Amino acid sequence: MSGAQAMADQVKPKDVVDELIAFTRDDMESVNEMLLARVGSRVEMVPEVASYLIDAGGKRLRPMLTVAAARLFTPQNTHHINYAAAVEFMHTATLLHDDVVDESSKRRGKLAARMVWGNAASVLVGDFLLGQAFMMMVETRDVDALGVLSQAAAIIAEGEVFQLSKANDLTTQVDEYFAVIKAKTAALFEAATEVGAMAGGATEAQRKALKQYGAELGIAFQIVDDVLDYGGVSGTIGKNVGDDLREGKMTLPILHALQNANQADCDFIKAHLGDAEASAEAVSRVVEILHNTNALEDALKRAREHADVAKTHLKEFADHPGGRILIDVADYCVERAY
Repeated sequence: MSGAQAMADQVKPKDVVDELIAFTRDDMESVNEMLLARVGSRVEMVPEVASYLIDAGGKRLRPMLTVAAARLFTPQNTHHINYAAAVEFMHTATLLHDDVVDESSKRRGKLAARMVWGNAASVLVGDFLLGQAFMMMVETRDVDALGVLSQAAAIIAEGEVFQLSKANDLTTQVDEYFAVIKAKTAALFEAATEVGAMAGGATEAQRKALKQYGAELGIAFQIVDDVLDYGGVSGTIGKNVGDDLREGKMTLPILHALQNANQADCDFIKAHLGDAEASAEAVSRVVEILHNTNALEDALKRAREHADVAKTHLKEFADHPGGRILIDVADYCVERAY
């Protein structure tokens, strides 16, 4: 039995997500009500653009992590609802902004908002959502939690700028790649679980454990996303596969391939990196090179390492239903690539 098959037998991704949804359902209903209420505006385009993405079928993983982290303890108020909603608005805002920066045409299986309303509307509605997120944070009057989430917002923006500066940069090093994903992705996972723990009444040690869990989970999640951009382990070529290549993103699979492929294959990757018009055939050839150099499998090994570290931070909660689910979520984040 292969390692991938063994992992598949141990973890059932859909079941894990269903368990997380069930565990957080009551609170997430309140979160969703808050999202709908706060997306309203007297300017028609604002709720149109925001709802277009919010209703597009995302799993709401980040706010569910906030709720689940809070439910490891005994929340004495509804602050975790505000934080979860704020986290979702922050995430949605970054998606709107990212699609403009990356000139993406698709998001969650349909046209990106920028393709429907234009770049300006996407940026401005993203700004509106960030404003609403901070209003929801302020309403709790918890300055420490506000500090955690506001710092995350700044780090995320910094990470996106750093990634932009490294686009098509063939001198990019692996440690620079990790600096990008720790900022642009892991920072929000980290903040989501930390403020959840804070809202639940965690001790300082418990808060730190949930923070570290979120950070490691976020790193694993982004590595897997970068693998999925090339079809995952199966290498299936479908819609949007190869977008990172066309956008010139120096992700871990590409960095690994450039370090281990022969000169001809390296030249082929370099020729199509950042080529917005790269054909499906060219992408298919790059995927083949990634497989020949074990770039996708090796990237997933790195993701697995971070997922395993994430789980170690939840040992104290292993007997808690929510703790067990969060531990399984770390496995799910890697397993979805198989």
